[in-house]
Amino acid sequence: MLRNRSFFAAVATAGLLVLATGRMALSDTLGASTAPTGARALAATAGCGKTPTLRTGSYTIQSGGKSRSFMLRLPTNYQNTNPYRLIFGYHWRGGTANDVNSGGSDGDAWAYYGQWRQANNTAIFVAPQGIGNGWANSGGEDVVFTDDMIKKIEDDLCVDTTQRFAMGFSYGGGMSYSLACSRASVFRAVVVYSGAQLSGCSGGTQPVAYFGIHGVSDNVLNISQGRGLRDTFVRNNGCTAQNPPEPRAGSGTHILTAYSGCRAGYPVQWAAFDGGHGPAPVDGGGDSGARTWTSAEAWKFISQFQGGGPGPDPSPSTTPTPTPAGAIKGVGSGRCLDIANSNGSQAQIWDCNGQPSQQWTATSASELRVYGNKCLDVNGGSTADGAAVILWDCNGQNNQKWRFNSDGSITAVGANKCLDVSNNGTANGSRIHIWSCHGGSNQKWTRT
Repeated sequence: MLRNRSFFAAVATAGLLVLATGRMALSDTLGASTAPTGARALAATAGCGKTPTLRTGSYTIQSGGKSRSFMLRLPTNYQNTNPYRLIFGYHWRGGTANDVNSGGSDGDAWAYYGQWRQANNTAIFVAPQGIGNGWANSGGEDVVFTDDMIKKIEDDLCVDTTQRFAMGFSYGGGMSYSLACSRASVFRAVVVYSGAQLSGCSGGTQPVAYFGIHGVSDNVLNISQGRGLRDTFVRNNGCTAQNPPEPRAGSGTHILTAYSGCRAGYPVQWAAFDGGHGPAPVDGGGDSGARTWTSAEAWKFISQFQGGGPGPDPSPSTTPTPTPAGAIKGVGSGRCLDIANSNGSQAQIWDCNGQPSQQWTATSASELRVYGNKCLDVNGGSTADGAAVILWDCNGQNNQKWRFNSDGSITAVGANKCLDVSNNGTANGSRIHIWSCHGGSNQKWTRT
C-alpha cells in the first residue's frame, strides 16, 4: 500500500521532537480573503472568477524565512466560479508530500488518504512537505506554513472558506491535531489517523469537528494517545463523555462511535480497529489503501458539512420561531447593543433606551433580528479578529448565526469568535466587532 513501510518504526522517534508551539494569529490578509459586503451567497475567496495561475503540480513558497514546498491537485474540471472544499493531507514521519499526493502503490485509490477518489472532483487537495520529513512545528512554523499556503491558494483559486479540512497519519495526524487546536476558526474538521500530540497544541479550547481513527494494538503510538486527542474535542464540542466500545485484538473488526450531546455542527467520531500502526486497516487483517474502510468513512464525515459554515447543511428557517424581543446589555459597559436601520451600519453600544434599534429577537434559526427583517451580521463572512459586526438583510448564511453561551458570551457561529466591544470601550458609540473569545467583561452580555 505504501512504498516505504520503514516509516512505521521511525514514527517512534517522533515523540522526542515535540516542541511547544507559539500561538500565532492567522494573518489579516487571510481573514480579508472572504467575500466583501454585498457578496452574501458564498464564503468565497479572492480567487473566484480569476483565471488561475496555479495548476496541479509542485510549488515552493517562502514561509518564516524558509523555502517550503507543497503539492497541489485540482479537480480535472476545475471551474473558477465554483467554491471548492480545500483538503490538506499531511504525511507521516519519513513520508513525503508525493507519497500523499500519489497514493503510493495503490495510486488514486489511496491518494490523499483515499479522499481524492471519494471527492470525485469536488475538492482541491494540498500535500505539504514537512521539514526533515516531519512536523516538529518548532515555534509554530508549520502552522504558519499552513497559513501561508492557504493565503497563496485562496488568492488564486476559488475556495469555500467554510470548507477547509486537514487530515494525516501518525506525525501527520499530530499536525492535523495541532491545527485543530490553533486554527479552530480556520478548519471545519480534522481527521486524525493513529495520531498523538507530536506537533504541539497551541490554544486547544475551541470546538472543531473531529474524527479519530486508531488501532487497538498500535505499538508505535499507543491508542491511549489517540484517545487523549479525541477527548480534547469531546470536551470542547460539548459532547457527552463516554468510553466507546473498541474491538478485541484478533477480532479482525472495527467499531465506529458517534458521540452524542455534541454542539450542533461539531460532531466527534471515534473508530477503533483491530490492528497496529497504520492508516488503511482492512477488516479481517492487513493494510491496503485500495480496500480499507477508512476512505469511505472519512469522506462521509467530511462531506456532511455543506457550504456556509459550521453546521451540517446549514439552512435558514423560513418561519423562524422568535423569542420575545428585548435588549442585550453589555456587562462591562452597562450599555445596550444598538444599530442604525440601514444595511452596512456597524453595531455599537448605547445607553439602554427601549428604542427599536435595541430590540433584538433571537430566532430558532440562530439569528438576531432587529427592525423585523434585518439581521446582526459579520461583515463579509470574515473570520478575522476585528471584523465588523453590521446590519444586513436576513439571508440564512452562517455569518448571521449567533450562539448564546452559559458564560454570558455570544459566539458568531461562522467565525467561532465572540461578540466584543472594541478596545474594552464603555462609552456611547463604542463599536462592536468579533474577537477571539477570552472571557473579558467586554465579551459578556445579558438579556433584559
